[in-house]
Amino acid sequence: MSTSASSESTILPPNAPAAAVRPVQEMVGSGKAWGLCTAVDLHDCNPELIRDAEYIKRYVVELCELIGMKRYGECQVVNFGEGRVAGYSMVQLISTSLISGHFANDTNYAYLDIFSCKGYDPAVVESFSKDFFGARRSLATVTLRY
Repeated sequence: MSTSASSESTILPPNAPAAAVRPVQEMVGSGKAWGLCTAVDLHDCNPELIRDAEYIKRYVVELCELIGMKRYGECQVVNFGEGRVAGYSMVQLISTSLISGHFANDTNYAYLDIFSCKGYDPAVVESFSKDFFGARRSLATVTLRY
């Protein structure tokens, strides 16, 4: 897990008062931030896993269960592109927004985005995603959307 997902310093200045520091998932909702966006970059994934459409769909189902998101409709997973950009892309609408991903065959990297107006724990998303796709390294960037 990278420090960016578990550290509020990416959201709050390092000199923020201790009382202002709270879990990022609690900073979303009525009278707070509109939503939470987590971008997860996975490096050196297991090539077989990121080239398997059914496995990618399973990831979405399990992730949604883990972070308490309700899927809306079917997950779309499409394999397309040439050269550097070839690979699967995934989109799953959720009742509070969407989850998307791009899986690069050329590098065995995956780029995931989870946006929701319901709070969730970005560190859980990063750790689960890294393990699920067998990535050697990961980096998460968390942004509150206003």
